[in-house]
Order: sequence, then structure tokens, then C-alpha cells
Amino acid sequence: MIGLIRVLTTENPEVLEQHGKMITRLYGVPVINRCIPDQPLGIYNDETEEVAIPKIVALGKSLEEQGCKLLIVSCAADPAVEQLRERVGIPVIGAGSAAAHMALAIGKKVGVMGITADVPAVMKELLGSLLVCSTRPEGVTNTTDLLTPTGREKAVVAARSLIQQGAEVIVFACTGFSTIGLADVLRKELKVPVIDAVEAEGLFASALYKQLESEEPVV
Repeated sequence: MIGLIRVLTTENPEVLEQHGKMITRLYGVPVINRCIPDQPLGIYNDETEEVAIPKIVALGKSLEEQGCKLLIVSCAADPAVEQLRERVGIPVIGAGSAAAHMALAIGKKVGVMGITADVPAVMKELLGSLLVCSTRPEGVTNTTDLLTPTGREKAVVAARSLIQQGAEVIVFACTGFSTIGLADVLRKELKVPVIDAVEAEGLFASALYKQLESEEPVV
């Protein structure tokens, strides 16, 4: 089983399980979805990330104890990924670094779209000179803003602006764009590669999970 950690607190099972179900549908691997407590707006600045880190570590350790073979932190800032790697004995994959590595494999000019003023540090460092521009949708400051028709509309406008600024590939720096199914909309409208952070984390996680499964001794 893959343990997927959501940094958005929700009691809605459909919202909670959306990222894991996407990964299972695309890559055919089992995923258990859990969220950290007391963060209904998720992580959207340095303060909310700092508060979330010990919660993510505690949840990751619990998922390992439940038998998960690897963990995904489904947030593009990769919060607590390094700390988790020090505290658990299983692989840990972050959404942001997974998306950035996929963009590196394409090797074209990248425009990043997120919900914060700056590109997440882990993504900025990995993308280096390929990163040519970034934006966030007007009026969107946290993941819940994306769940409205206006939020979705503003996200499409923001993506168009990245292409106008010279981007040849769009990379999502927020997993909330996955929740609203934005990648397929943009792929059809803009005709450019769009890297969805949940699809990216799932690709790396599923490949590793299948390898780990194949290494299991046959009883």
C-alpha cells in the first residue's frame, strides 16, 4: 500500500480520497489517503507550512506502522519530506520535486502556476534556468478558492498568461489544481504539455511501489 498524505484537512471522503483515486486509476496501485488535522485551508504560506511539519511527520510514521511501503506528501512545497525521510524507513516522495523532475525530463521552458506569490523553493532549485515565469490565479490564495467556478476560470486565464510569457510547458505548483481537473482542460485549450503534480507524484510512486512488490519474497 502507498500512504498518501493530504495537507488539507477535510472530513469529506470524496475530497480526501481524490488524489489517491487518481493515482490508482492512472497507475493501478493501491493508495490509502489520510490528512493532517486542523488545517482546513491547507498550506499556503511559511507559517502554515511550519505548523504542518510535525503533523505530517507524525502521520507519516503512523502510515509506516500500518504497513505502507512508501509515502507521498501530496503538496507541491514538499513540506516535511526531508524530515520524514530521516524518521521513517520507507521512501518518501514529494509532489513538487516529482513535478519538477518530470519537467526536467521534457527539457523545455517552464511556466509554474501555484497559489503563492513565489515558486516553492524545492521546485525553483530543481528547475533552475528552465524556469522562465510563474503566476497564480487572480484572487486565489488557498486551495479552497480553486473549488469555485470563478477559481477555475481564473486558473485558465493564468495559464494562458504563462504561454504568452514564453513558457512551453506548464507545471502545477499546487495539488489543488488536480482536485478541479485543470490539467485536462488546459491540455485541450492550450495544446502544450501540462504537468499535474498529483500525476507526477503518482508516476514516481507507482514505479517504485511495483519494484518493491516484485522484490517481495514468494511464500
